[in-house]
Amino acid sequence: MTSPPSFTYDACLEEFNVPYKQWLATKDKTWNGIASGAIIFQEDRVLLVQRAPDDSMPNLWEIPGGAVDPEDASILAGCVREVFEETGLRVKHIRRLVTEGADGPEWTVFTNRTGKRFFVKFTFEVDVEEGADVVLDPVEHQSWVFATKDEVEKQAVGELRIPLATPYVRRLVVEGFRLRDEAGSA
Repeated sequence: MTSPPSFTYDACLEEFNVPYKQWLATKDKTWNGIASGAIIFQEDRVLLVQRAPDDSMPNLWEIPGGAVDPEDASILAGCVREVFEETGLRVKHIRRLVTEGADGPEWTVFTNRTGKRFFVKFTFEVDVEEGADVVLDPVEHQSWVFATKDEVEKQAVGELRIPLATPYVRRLVVEGFRLRDEAGSA
């Protein structure tokens, strides 16, 4: 694969257009790092990817995303890179931050497997270049599907079971659908 493309983003996301260490310092947070996730819509469906069988949380489903690296120019650039690495899709625009909903936390915080390192995850709704095929990195993911909001909530697309990796994946995706509908971005 070639390098990820340049991208644009809505002005409301300016605070995330900085390197992750700078963002952590300005928020006075002692988290060990930042992860990003991407909600990618295709009409009335969202892209979910299935984790590899020999990775952590094997065979479970999630949105594309991963760690923002120190080399990433910004948190937003880290999100764009992760989408490209995990799906082969090129982000052209980042629309909005998606949280777990009005009753949920401002940011999704999680730990590593040992519970000793803490990370914050920012999830963004992104637009990708049209007509591109999803190309997975088999080390990280084994399958993909586009699912409706109801299918995400039922964790099934037809006969295909799509057990989600964590409860917050469902909350993020459902909130992503709500925000998109509210904005009229269908």
